[in-house]
Amino acid sequence: MTLSFFDQFMSPTYLGIPLIAVALAIPGLLLPTPSARWLNNRLLTLQAWFINRFTSQLLLPLNPGGHKWATILTSLMLFLISLNMLGLLPYTFTPTTQLSMNMGLAVPLWLATVLIGMRNQPTIALGHLLPEGTPTPLIPVLIIIETISLFIRPLALGVRLTANLTAGHLLIQLIATAAFVLLPLMPTVAILTGTLLFLLTILEVAVAMIQAYVFVLLLSLYLQENV
Repeated sequence: MTLSFFDQFMSPTYLGIPLIAVALAIPGLLLPTPSARWLNNRLLTLQAWFINRFTSQLLLPLNPGGHKWATILTSLMLFLISLNMLGLLPYTFTPTTQLSMNMGLAVPLWLATVLIGMRNQPTIALGHLLPEGTPTPLIPVLIIIETISLFIRPLALGVRLTANLTAGHLLIQLIATAAFVLLPLMPTVAILTGTLLFLLTILEVAVAMIQAYVFVLLLSLYLQENV
């Protein structure tokens, strides 16, 4: 039976158990637990260095009030990177290609930033809907446009992550299928296609890391407007 290219994005089940739940639990198992020793191993040292560098860069433009989000934003970054990277392994499933999951992450966090702004500084939060110096006839139109753009933010967060990972996985599968078909017919072309596939895989590793960083960075920018 010929399968569709999009079948790889379906949530698989095994013995009635949805494997997306197993995939979501894997990132927590991969992270090493800190020990009480003075000298840690190389993996713990590398993990601590990465978390410290990322947290310092993420919180640099934020006010001290936004530093309370350091734990959740850093955890979200490590969670998304782990899921995106695991999805590049053979015979694995990438949960972040599901728009429902990405929207489930984007909507509550975006709504939390909006509610914080409305609670702490309602005047400034509502002032973002109307740029300073707007001509009077354009005020109703700009308020409607800014309100729509505000509610589109979580949709843009979820769709961006889903579209980039889905497009990359589809392209890898298409090129791999082409290399497999061309191997007995034109070996030279198949080798060149395989080289392109290898380079594309390296690019997808970078995309998996960058998209996780962009997701968290945009959330921090939304938070910056409301703290």
